[in-house]
Amino acid sequence: MIRRNQRFLTQMYIAADFGVIQCSFLLAWWVKFESDLLTNQNSLPIEKYMIWSLAYGVLAICVGVLSSLYTPKRKKRFADEVWRLVQSHGIAFFMLMSLMFFFKEINISRAYLAIYMIGNVLFTLFYRYVVKVQLKRLRKKGFNRQFVLILGAGSLGQRFYDNLRNYPELGYEVTGFLDDYRRWDRTEEGRYKPIIGRVDQLEEFLSTHLVDEVILALPLDAHDRYSHIINVCEKAGVRTLIIPDFFDYLPARPYFDNFAGMPMINVRDIPLDIAVNRLMKRAFDILFSLFAILLTSPVMLAVAIGVRMTSSGPIIFKQERVGLNRRNFMMYKFRSMKVVPEDVVDTGWSTKDDPRRTVFGTFIRRTSLDELPQFFNVLLGHMSVVGPRPERPYYVNQFKDEIPKYMIKHHVRPGITGLAQCKGLRGDTSIKDRIEQDIFYIENWSLLFDIKIIWKTIRNGLKNAY
Repeated sequence: MIRRNQRFLTQMYIAADFGVIQCSFLLAWWVKFESDLLTNQNSLPIEKYMIWSLAYGVLAICVGVLSSLYTPKRKKRFADEVWRLVQSHGIAFFMLMSLMFFFKEINISRAYLAIYMIGNVLFTLFYRYVVKVQLKRLRKKGFNRQFVLILGAGSLGQRFYDNLRNYPELGYEVTGFLDDYRRWDRTEEGRYKPIIGRVDQLEEFLSTHLVDEVILALPLDAHDRYSHIINVCEKAGVRTLIIPDFFDYLPARPYFDNFAGMPMINVRDIPLDIAVNRLMKRAFDILFSLFAILLTSPVMLAVAIGVRMTSSGPIIFKQERVGLNRRNFMMYKFRSMKVVPEDVVDTGWSTKDDPRRTVFGTFIRRTSLDELPQFFNVLLGHMSVVGPRPERPYYVNQFKDEIPKYMIKHHVRPGITGLAQCKGLRGDTSIKDRIEQDIFYIENWSLLFDIKIIWKTIRNGLKNAY
């Protein structure tokens, strides 16, 4: 009973990708050989380039199919699609180069190939993003719906239903619940879809109603019934998804591993544990920090002069913070507060009307100019541009016993800004809320996610900073 819409969309994506590749070929040919933008010597006719473009189109589609680029995307993030598309085009380009080497095709313009490949990736990402946004809008309006049946009306099923209602752009509609014991009271009747029968009536219900996916939200003591339920769903051609009763212990995006021939769930999967991801993030940090230092050097000079002229003491404030793998480091900031005597231990928390601040310090904290020296921390490897904000050892020792999962933030480099900060969670805001955002960032990291957080930080201007 799986609906045909997704199959149609998959076919459209394949056709559109192939069309974009050929359009990129025409654009690259025009830029390189027909326009006056580049040197236009040409040793091969356009027909030869077209043949190789058609061959590349076939290779890219085949690689995309094998790498699951054309699987249903309703539940997936666009960042995942970006990475998979770049991987697919990279593999297809390597295969194209191998074919050209085998057939001794050495006269293809390198500049043309560069324009061609960049166009392929950028144009494909652009149209896919537009399509994804438009599909979300249509689903919010009730088009292209998929119908979901929830087995289990307990706390697990209710929580899933409440969460699903927060994502109308996914286009899912719950047809109802099946449960052997629960019945809604008066308050629950108006909040949830009806309980339409018992779990053992699943086969009868699937044969008479349109259902695309069945969600198993049953308690652990119903584990012995899973085999029969899955068989019934597969017989009816309906997808089955299982919400484990222990899902609170799992990361936002669980990772399945294989150990001793047995599938296992990795409780704390961190994308930055992968060497390639760490290398990408570190390279981005270095390039971005160098650019930021060069761009803001006049501002930093002005701030340094302002600090020196408005209060006595050092220009740079150094403070010990806890970073990657619980290692301590000295974090740099422009001094915004009065100098603390050496015999006084400062464990105070920064507040909105902190009396310790200088007049100029109030200004640079409100505008976050005091944070600019931390780009040097990034270059030294102590910090990252984006990540959980580092805290002082005094507070780390206090929070690790009070806040569950607090120490998870030290699995990655701390950042100048982070997901919590771009949402206004700074200063004396809730530590628990900050940690929830930090953990979500750690488990869902991508380079595109970093860029998005940086953009939001700049756009918001860190209005809540003090």
